[in-house]
Amino acid sequence: MAKVVKKQALGRGLSALLKDPTNDISSVQDKNADKVIGNIVDLDITSIEINPFQPRTNFNEEALRELATSIKELGVIQPITVRKLDFNKYQLVSGERRFRASKLLGLETIPAYIRIANDQESLEMALVENIQRQDLDPIEIALSYQRLIDEINLTQEQMSDRVGKKRSTIANYLRLLKLDPIIQTGMRDGFISMGHGRAIINIEDQNAQLEIYEKIISNKLSVRDTEALVKTYQEEKTVKVPKSKSGEQELPVFIKDGIKEFSEYFGHKIKVKVSKNGKGTISIPFHSEEDFNRMQKLVKGVK
Repeated sequence: MAKVVKKQALGRGLSALLKDPTNDISSVQDKNADKVIGNIVDLDITSIEINPFQPRTNFNEEALRELATSIKELGVIQPITVRKLDFNKYQLVSGERRFRASKLLGLETIPAYIRIANDQESLEMALVENIQRQDLDPIEIALSYQRLIDEINLTQEQMSDRVGKKRSTIANYLRLLKLDPIIQTGMRDGFISMGHGRAIINIEDQNAQLEIYEKIISNKLSVRDTEALVKTYQEEKTVKVPKSKSGEQELPVFIKDGIKEFSEYFGHKIKVKVSKNGKGTISIPFHSEEDFNRMQKLVKGVK
């Protein structure tokens, strides 16, 4: 009787290894964990769920379609990162745009790096990796920093080390969260830049913030124009009304009422002097060439 030679089992792919319920990998100590963790594995898209800790909330549909076209031509060049939740069940840590674009294409699998992490570690990984890799808007970045402070208990110094940003940069982002929610939404939608927001935040009164925000939108003010407008507002709050000097009359009521409208229109505190004979002068200050040009445009627009 001929001896039966048992063939040596072929090495299973990493994907197949993860679908073996008898040898499920749930920790770094499990058998074959070293073969999977840190390596690129093709995972079933249906086995991956969205990360609830994902800081990005806005996904431009047109940009996703463009990414899907790129993936169709070149494939997923940069694997996503997931953490293992249970048997054949994973959660996104980073790469949601690639994940969404792949689903849009109808792909069945996607290359992924597998991590084993608890909720806190997953939150930190998602926030830090997205801050570093994704084109988040300023408010999303600010919210991510705030969550690292609130939920991971990181100090600004620790965040500086984790994300490779200066502490002053992190502080500037966090200050944006003091803006009125309407202004934050305007920044997220691209109506104003972070530079505009940093200028407006120097005003504590949120009603005043909104007034300046509306002027930025309606007059299409630059960041420098906005800084000048904020400076004027602050000067108006701190400058004391001088007592009437000899040779000058106390301002009539019609002038006092009109000065406010002049000041709001030009974005500067307007000074008016009236002599005893009823004649007077109006003085309109400006802070730069750009500021002067801005007011000139306002005057031309009246014609």
